[in-house]
Amino acid sequence: MAPKTNQLKQDLSVKKNAISIKSPAAAQKVKATTAATAVKKGIAKTSNRKIRTSIVFRRPKTLCLPKNPAYPRSSVKKVSKMDKFRILKSPLTTESCTKKIEKFNTITFMVDMFANKSQIAQAVSKMYDVKVKRVNTLITPRGEKKAFVKLTPEFEAADVANRIGLI
Repeated sequence: MAPKTNQLKQDLSVKKNAISIKSPAAAQKVKATTAATAVKKGIAKTSNRKIRTSIVFRRPKTLCLPKNPAYPRSSVKKVSKMDKFRILKSPLTTESCTKKIEKFNTITFMVDMFANKSQIAQAVSKMYDVKVKRVNTLITPRGEKKAFVKLTPEFEAADVANRIGLI
């Protein structure tokens, strides 16, 4: 069976069951008349147009293949420059910070401007082996970022501050 194509083909041959004609001249005449009617009418049938119910034309969804590059665009993966030593600059040792350590189980750090709260929490938990409950940040009038790291109740902020050397 031949594959389907998009081209329309005209069938100009005489149907065998239509009329049985014995003389070749008459057969040619019938063949010519059928060909002429086929040329006049055309073989494509008219189809009804779809009734549009919306005034907006929505472009149909087409196939979107994922990217499959022939070669990698970068030879080496980028290494994150935000490690725990860059994120945490220094702990704060002011009087209000020591009150927060004792009263709210919170240690205050000066941190990198581009560090976010989850990065700060990970850095504190890696450096001091504690679990962080919450991190609040603010940007000081000097343009530095300050982070208030609240520890979980199972860890004492005073003990961690002793290990760091704050108290």
